[in-house]
Amino acid sequence: MAIIMSGKVMSAALMEEQKEQVADMKLRGIHPGLAVVLVGEDPASQIYVRNKGQACEDAGIYSRTIRLDAAVSQETLMSTIDELNADSRVHGILVQLPLPKHLDEGTILARVKPEKDVDGFHVVNAGRLFTAQHGVVPCTPKGILYMLKKAEVPLSGKHAVIVGRSNIVGKPAAMLLLNENCTVTICHSRTQDLPSIARQADVLVAAVGRPKFITADMVKPGAAVVDVGINRVDGRLVGDVDFDNAEKVAGWITPVPGGVGKMTISMLLQNTLEAACRQAL
Repeated sequence: MAIIMSGKVMSAALMEEQKEQVADMKLRGIHPGLAVVLVGEDPASQIYVRNKGQACEDAGIYSRTIRLDAAVSQETLMSTIDELNADSRVHGILVQLPLPKHLDEGTILARVKPEKDVDGFHVVNAGRLFTAQHGVVPCTPKGILYMLKKAEVPLSGKHAVIVGRSNIVGKPAAMLLLNENCTVTICHSRTQDLPSIARQADVLVAAVGRPKFITADMVKPGAAVVDVGINRVDGRLVGDVDFDNAEKVAGWITPVPGGVGKMTISMLLQNTLEAACRQAL
């Protein structure tokens, strides 16, 4: 049976470290702050934002949520971001996605100052990751790497297969693993014979948004399997991996819920603390 890489356990331990870090920062006159911009009433987004706010409160981080109507104009949203860019109490700005369709997501994300872009979505931060320079790393891929390292999964020289090519998870996760000296393959909807490629993976990351898409026969015995998927099926949350069967084959595996999702919020807090330290220099 696989070793369970529990995001719940890892995030709880990291929270204690972050509390100490925040207390130390405040003694030095640095009061880290995060602002979340929420547009509309999307139920999932409401939950995510509430969880982020609670995590900030638990860690001692100043946080505020700006709630805007779903019909807000692009100009008003950009003006809101400009105000947060200029606010010295705010070290990190997060624009909750998805945005209503009438808003230009790329233009809005680019409006956030790169140094306050704690999601790591700005093209400047994406470029820094691509060129192995220091910058803000997207929270979910950063959490994936954190979990793998905490579980002492061997990475250097290993074959990592990423199933999913999004700018939020797939591509940045591939770059992080490449920077750890993995050989990386990115698979997607047009990939031919995906199961045979997945079976070659020493590290298999599933981020496709399709419940139980990765079956046990797609997992190399002893591989580390990271499940990024969050799908609701018959009222239950399940991942992109058939956990019950894959667990019998893998060497390490993350659960859903209680896996990568927990680490995503932990990494958001970490990015905020790091941003506050950099801006205080």
